[in-house]
Amino acid sequence: MSSEINFQFIRPFGPVICKVTMPKDIIENLNDYVDQIIKDEKKGKELNHGKNLAGNVQQEFRLEKDFIEKSRWGIFLSSCAKAWIKQVLNEEISKFQLISTWIVRQFQNDYNPIHTHGGHLSGVGYLKIPKNFGEYHQKDKVNNQNGKLALVHGSKMFMQESTYIITPKVGDFYFFPNYLMHTVYPFSGTDEERRSISFNARIDDDIFNVFKNLIKNYQSFYTNLTT
Repeated sequence: MSSEINFQFIRPFGPVICKVTMPKDIIENLNDYVDQIIKDEKKGKELNHGKNLAGNVQQEFRLEKDFIEKSRWGIFLSSCAKAWIKQVLNEEISKFQLISTWIVRQFQNDYNPIHTHGGHLSGVGYLKIPKNFGEYHQKDKVNNQNGKLALVHGSKMFMQESTYIITPKVGDFYFFPNYLMHTVYPFSGTDEERRSISFNARIDDDIFNVFKNLIKNYQSFYTNLTT
């Protein structure tokens, strides 16, 4: 599947972010699935994932395993992750364990505080976006961050940024390492939904562990000293 997807590798600071466009059929399948869950209050409660997440939003629920397989959603995530790791690290991952994947339904005045994710890899993509996110109280503000995603890493200093702002667009999906801090700003002036999908996954431990070679070299050095 990765051969059919256009990849963009973004380097705003330390970690490399991977941006891809979700196939239209997957977007449609996901939205149809979400709409069905919304109508089924009992099912929505069964799949509730909000207690495990940081967001102050209207609804968050996990995707069912059967749907993940039928919709090719899991294949999409694993294919993109493999291509991303290969491009950035020149490593071939043999493991992609999907820990969880869930929907976030955000409406005006909802927000997601700054947080990180579990696992090794994470990401977010957009399924529905309001026509506009509303204006600031002071309308002469240059940068309106309403409804946007902010990725945060390190400190802002000379020749280095610490924040990368993403304007949500339907079909855009961003992959990033689990430790990358991020937040979603609230928006106003509309009753429309900001609908996104996220995931957490684990890959090969020896690839994720960037200190593996350092540890091996230290062990070898220590062994040579004691023999």
